[in-house]
Parts: sequence; C-alpha cells; structure tokens
Amino acid sequence: MRLVVLGGGESGIGTAILGKKKGYDVFISDGGTIKNNYKEVLALNKLSFEEGLHTEDLILNADVVMKSPGIPEKSDIVKKILKKGIPIISEIEFANQFNDVETIGITGSNGKTTTTMLTHHLLKQGGLNMGLAGNIGKSFAWQVAEHKVEGYVLELSSFQLDGVVKYAPHIAVITNISPDHLDRYDYKYENYIAAKFRITMNQTEDDYLVYDADDEAISNWLGENKVKAKLIPFSLSGKTKKGVYVKDDTIISNIKKVKFTMPINELSLEGKHNVKNAMAAISVAQLKNIRKKTIMESLSNFQGVEHRLEKVLKIQNVEYVNDSKATNTNSTYYALDSMTGPTVWIVGGVDKGNDYNELMPLVREKVKAIICLGVDNAKIINAFNNVVDVMVETTSMAEAVKAAQKLSEKGDTVLLSPACASFDLFESYEDRGKQFKAAVQNL
Repeated sequence: MRLVVLGGGESGIGTAILGKKKGYDVFISDGGTIKNNYKEVLALNKLSFEEGLHTEDLILNADVVMKSPGIPEKSDIVKKILKKGIPIISEIEFANQFNDVETIGITGSNGKTTTTMLTHHLLKQGGLNMGLAGNIGKSFAWQVAEHKVEGYVLELSSFQLDGVVKYAPHIAVITNISPDHLDRYDYKYENYIAAKFRITMNQTEDDYLVYDADDEAISNWLGENKVKAKLIPFSLSGKTKKGVYVKDDTIISNIKKVKFTMPINELSLEGKHNVKNAMAAISVAQLKNIRKKTIMESLSNFQGVEHRLEKVLKIQNVEYVNDSKATNTNSTYYALDSMTGPTVWIVGGVDKGNDYNELMPLVREKVKAIICLGVDNAKIINAFNNVVDVMVETTSMAEAVKAAQKLSEKGDTVLLSPACASFDLFESYEDRGKQFKAAVQNL
C-alpha cells in the first residue's frame, strides 16, 4: 500500500512515521520548505520526501493520501488526486484505524485549546494516563506509533474534521461556533458549522455530545438534525437544568446522578468564556467518573494556556496581556469583555472575513486607543475611526508595544488581541505572542 503524505509539518511527519511502522510504502511531499528538525526525523526513519514542489508521478500512484489540515481543497495537486479517485483523509482518520483506546474530541471556534488542556489536566489529576494531541503538541499519529496510553484528549479543528470518514470520539465537545475560516468554506457559514458537527456524525447511542446550549448556531443545528449520541448541554444563562448550569454564581452539574457544585470565584481562570470552558471540562470529568474533590482542586490550580489572555508583566501599574491566540473577532470579543479598566488595544494581521460590528459596544465602552499591527490596516481603521480618539499604525511588534507604552497610563491594560491571523508579519500566532512578550520585557 502506498501512502502519500501532503505536507511535512507536525501531522505529516507523525503520519509518515506511523505509516512506515504499519508497513506502508511512504512518500512525503511538501510544496514549501520542511523545517530542519522534521528533516532530521525523516532521515532517522529513512523516509523519502520532497520539498518546494509536488511531483505528480510520485503522488498520483498513491492508494491513500493524508492531507495536512493547512492545505486547502482548492489546491491544484488536491484537485488532481481527487480526479484520480484516490481517497484523501486527515491524520486523525489515518491514525485512528490503528488506535485501540477511546478518544475525547474537542472542537469549537474559540476556547478549544483551553478546554482541551483543562480537560486533560482534570483527567490526569484524576489518575488517568491520557495522551494530548490533535491540534496541539505532538501529533496523534506520532503518539499512536510511539506510546501506550488509556485514551486521548484531542483538540480538533474544522480542517481536521473535514478529512474524517469513520472516526468517532467516545465523548465529543463543541465549545461554541462563530464565523471563522470562511475563506475555506466558500464564505458559507453553514458549511463551516457542518464541518464542526462532523465530530458527532459517527457517534452511537453509547457516546456523548457535550455542547454549549446558549450557542445559537449549535442549538439551531441540533434542532434541525438528528444526533445518535447522548446530549450533555452546559449553559451560563440557565437555559437548561440538564447537564451543567450556573445558579447564584455557582456551577452545578447533575451528570451521572452525582451532583457537583463549585463557586465560580474558585476557578483559576477568569472571564465568562472560561466558566464555559470549565463547564465543558467538568462534563467530561464527570462522565469519566473523576472524584469531585479532584475536579475542584484541578479547576482551582490550572495554569491556563500560553498566548490566551496571558498576563505578561505589570509596568508602572499598566498590565500587559498577551492574547495572540485570538485570530478571529469572536475570540477578541471574549478578551475585551474580560477587561475591567481602560484598554489600549493592539489589533490587526491577515483578516479572515471579519465583521468588526460585533465589537463596537465593547470598543466604545473599554478601548481608549487602538494600535494597528499589520500590513493592511484599512478595514480596522474604517471600522473604528469614529469610535476611538487615538489610532496608530505600526508594522513591527517592538513599534506597537512602544506606542502602547506611550498611550497608556496608570490603571490601564495593554491588550494584544489581534482578531486576525498572523502570517503577514509573523510565522504563527505563537511567534507573534513571543515577540510581544519579548518587547514588553524590553520596555
């Protein structure tokens, strides 16, 4: 069996290693450049690859193709593979056929990394030996090839779910759905929503779907489509008394007839969105029979996720907050919503079809100055020109942070929450966040 792997990143390398171990004839093809550390792994494992091009003769003879999530369906080579009738699957689908332990799959437009890491933390503290993979850390395929665990907590993007055929998590979580990546879904929101719900399409009556009952897109979809899995809702608004809900500033869970309560102010993570992330994690922990005391302790000592509302430093009584992971307006909405004082907001990058109107009330209420950080800031300037008094354009992180320091005073917060992808000026949102932290430390 010939396995062709498109893309020599984390998921591609993991798939290649697992494929070779399972007896496939493996070839990796990357249209760009493969990082040196991955090339070393390929050499060590005696895997053949190419970079900077796609040689059709070496690709179109595949029995199966694993496409990395970053490669769009519209790319020429993908079209040619599909035309030949060769199946294209995701790394999750490929690895899952060799995985014999259960998985917990977590998706959503925002909060999925925090929810995934928090869920993993709860289960680990509860004594379960769980792998952590998907859109995070070492790839699922790599771990299936190299490790033995009791189960996996997987963070799954819509791109990863697009390539799923038979994969079904035992517990699926959908944190929320808001418009994102619409450029990959023909600018149709319903296509993106359908991609997220692929997480439950192969689930059975013995499986669970945990979801935000307050989320309009989720509620509408569930109203129009049948799901086999048992439904476990969570709600901040008191819409449901099933699953997990909030009453009198206390989280209450009735899952599996074991009542769990925890005051919101005892959570280590701040902000309404993090209450929801905690409710999703509690749902999973209770389904996995983790002790109540362990759940409470884990929720109060969890450290949070880098680049997600991460407090960097306080300088001259100005708080600097790194929220570089906010790559869409919905994510930035949560960040602005959790600001308590006047805010200097650093925003901008590669716009993925953003509608800034939803941020207007929060910007009017909380933002005293906007610093644009991107190659093209026209859309941001047009949106907020009449809303804030001060707008500055910058093209480097050091320049943006210096401008923020000049514009901020005692009691303010400087918030990097770009609402955009990072690829115009940075390698990734991680690179953007690290540059922000370095620039703040240099002040």
